[in-house]
Amino acid sequence: MNDDVYEDDSSPLAKYEAKELFQEAYQAQLAGNYEEAIELYQRSIETYPTAEAHTFLGWVYSFQNRYDEAIEECLEAIRVDETLGNPYNDIGSYLLAKGDNYTSIRWFKRALYAPRYESYAFPHFNLGRTYEARKKYLDAARHYGKALEQRPGFTEAASGLHRMQALLN
Repeated sequence: MNDDVYEDDSSPLAKYEAKELFQEAYQAQLAGNYEEAIELYQRSIETYPTAEAHTFLGWVYSFQNRYDEAIEECLEAIRVDETLGNPYNDIGSYLLAKGDNYTSIRWFKRALYAPRYESYAFPHFNLGRTYEARKKYLDAARHYGKALEQRPGFTEAASGLHRMQALLN
């Protein structure tokens, strides 16, 4: 038997049940039923832990301003699967929400190097916000621009880039 903690030896049924619970949790989250979503994400994790379930549980905690718990869930997500980019970006976002404009940068940059991420526009956008808050407008403009390259219709990134262009001209 492999000693790897995350060796996949669970049944297909457990994976299926965990996925179903995850989907139910996500629907509860979208409906604003955060306590129900938390319970369902936790049940999903108990059934079959995934990086996504930990990350989304953290996301729900963040809606309740429970940033330390959200960060813990994201760290657990990274332990389960270090290739997923979302928890790195989310940790940076939670640190930014807590007022940490310095440590957050490291996490956004790690998100950019994660091989599995649906949209690198978000860590670029968040780096733009961070650099803007630190009055590093050229760096902010660069990252807002990269966010727009990744996702052309990203209106918040476009607004950020326009703000930086106005400040730099």
